[in-house]
Amino acid sequence: MFRFTLVLLLSALLAVPARAQEEVRDASPHSDAQLVGELLSVQPGEPFEVGLSMTMEPNWHSYWINPGDAGMPTEVQWRLPEGIEVGPIQWPFPERIDQPPLASYGYSDDVLLPMQVRLPAEFSEPSVTLEGKAVWLICADICLPAEQEVSLTIPVNSAHPELNPEWSAVFEATRNAYPHGIEGWEAKAIATDTGFRLELINTRGGFVDVSEAFFFADRKAVLHHAEDQEFIEVRDGHTVELVSSEFATETPSRLTGALVLPEGQTWDGTHRAMAVDVPVESVAYGSGAASTASISFFAALLFAFIGGLILNLMPCVFPILSIKILGFAQGRDHSRAVLRNHGLMFGLGVIVSFLLLAGVLLALRAGGQQLGWGFQLQSPWLIGGLALLMFALGLMLIGVFQIGFGLASATGKLDTKQGLGGAFWSGVLATVVATPCTAPFMGTALGWALGQPAASALLVFTLLGLGMATPYVLLSLFPQWIQRLPKPGQWMESLKQALAFPLFATTVWLVWVFGHQTGINGAAYLLLALTFFGMGAWILGRWGLPTNSPRQRGTARAAVVVALILAIISTGVGVGQTAQARTTPSADSEWRNFDPAEIDRLVAAGQPVFVDFTAAWCLSCQANKAVALNASSVRDAFHDKGVVRFRADWTQRDPVITSALEGFGRSGVPLYVLYPPNGEPILLPEILRPGIVTDALSQLPTAVAIDARP
Repeated sequence: MFRFTLVLLLSALLAVPARAQEEVRDASPHSDAQLVGELLSVQPGEPFEVGLSMTMEPNWHSYWINPGDAGMPTEVQWRLPEGIEVGPIQWPFPERIDQPPLASYGYSDDVLLPMQVRLPAEFSEPSVTLEGKAVWLICADICLPAEQEVSLTIPVNSAHPELNPEWSAVFEATRNAYPHGIEGWEAKAIATDTGFRLELINTRGGFVDVSEAFFFADRKAVLHHAEDQEFIEVRDGHTVELVSSEFATETPSRLTGALVLPEGQTWDGTHRAMAVDVPVESVAYGSGAASTASISFFAALLFAFIGGLILNLMPCVFPILSIKILGFAQGRDHSRAVLRNHGLMFGLGVIVSFLLLAGVLLALRAGGQQLGWGFQLQSPWLIGGLALLMFALGLMLIGVFQIGFGLASATGKLDTKQGLGGAFWSGVLATVVATPCTAPFMGTALGWALGQPAASALLVFTLLGLGMATPYVLLSLFPQWIQRLPKPGQWMESLKQALAFPLFATTVWLVWVFGHQTGINGAAYLLLALTFFGMGAWILGRWGLPTNSPRQRGTARAAVVVALILAIISTGVGVGQTAQARTTPSADSEWRNFDPAEIDRLVAAGQPVFVDFTAAWCLSCQANKAVALNASSVRDAFHDKGVVRFRADWTQRDPVITSALEGFGRSGVPLYVLYPPNGEPILLPEILRPGIVTDALSQLPTAVAIDARP
């Protein structure tokens, strides 16, 4: 509202003659304009250029075709002889003029605004006079209307026209300042919840620093003019999030304007401004998002709750929740109140964790970050920390060491007040380890949520957490169900120790993920950190017991601190290792690296394409690969149907893959997309079986001979 008020006030200023108190008004204050020609003489029927040359005093400016938040573009009101045609102004790229909280687009110092003129072929006069009135707005801290009568007389003859030595170089430099189509660069515009995503693809190779470029939309009420633009480098190009104008009433069908590099840089050695004129796509890579965009608010809540329930059955959650069930079994003889309180605290830990993750995710996305569900697992620091935590829980269950609070409570300690904290933190831990998995219904709900206002999104995440916590809350509210479990005995100690091995397996998997993110050297440093951590746990369990002397306990604790410090340092060194480069698959590889441009080319040519959106930290993805995608029947079906397969690896942050996921209304992996020839993309379920994939492939025609070169 404040911005709108400023614009109204500025418009009111324009309607009142400035400096009315002056007895003699300068028609063109702080500026001057004249009409100039590129040629000394012209020919009938042949086009030529004239230009409005404007000179402005320091700190004053005029405006571009889109003036920005305030102002008006320069124009010439012609009075021409009959039959003479003058085209529109050809606008060189502008500069951004910041006047917080507003921003304008215009010119300072000097500018030439060329126009093309054509005389009739039968024009027989010895000269032609072009006359008109130039009208513009000249602004600094205040804005003043300006106008000036302009005219230009040029000889007309049939001889070869000569360049005007005074102005020809200026015309040439101005033409170089027009936005041009740049060979080797392609652009794509995608509508988003906040505006547009402009994607630039560099097909010519070489490096161009686009970090400080700025996109000038050439129409008003399209973009928020004062918003900063941050270009992010991605594979083969860059992407930038553009914020819509608050006065926009609809999404335009095309995004047009000039993408300008800073002074001293060019796209091709000559031009600083790239012309952008591309259709605005409603979704990326087909219309697969329709399935989520069309669901209702209540359907999203229902999907979130069901997805949360199913999440308990996913492999990533089992190691922690099995420990929780063991805790219920150990506490079967406690009062109903104790069981109820622990179940509710566990549920509270789950829900609070989901809300915290959602809040961080929404805040980072609002700040322009390209993130989705599981974003925290793209951080090697978190993966390394989880590996140490899973390893610690395993060592604790197997009896290497024991501590009285925190991790020990997470194993199901129900008999003290500390156990309530343990129940809460076990809910937090269960949520953290659940994020590598996406259950059925869950992906649709989350994809819908991240496209909604924050309140609606947080409610969806709340229902997701409630669904995950419900089985354990019900178990605590109805303890008679617990009575059906076997009575505590020696078997329970054996079971507790056996549950350590799923945690050790989880640790192995996390080291593998860490290696994908940081390379083989990084994985080695994390293994070293686990060694230090294990040594510290052994020292604590061997010499830190109450039965040891105070001196032994003190020495043991100091040694444990040193071991923990060494473990943290080793993890940090591992995080700092260079990640393994993604290599381009060989010509006979079954899977290619994700390449949106190549996918578009193949689909346009009628080639069936399958895309696997995956991540090393996504356990559901790895299970689907082992069970379905690598099954011989599925591989044969891919081959028989001539399907080209792409793998979009989201293990590390990748804005292009995030954009593609959002285009299908999803916020995380796994996602499986089948592009049939001349049809809409088909989204497969999050959990695959060989039959699901082969049934989808059976709908494709027989293989065709299409150029599918990698």
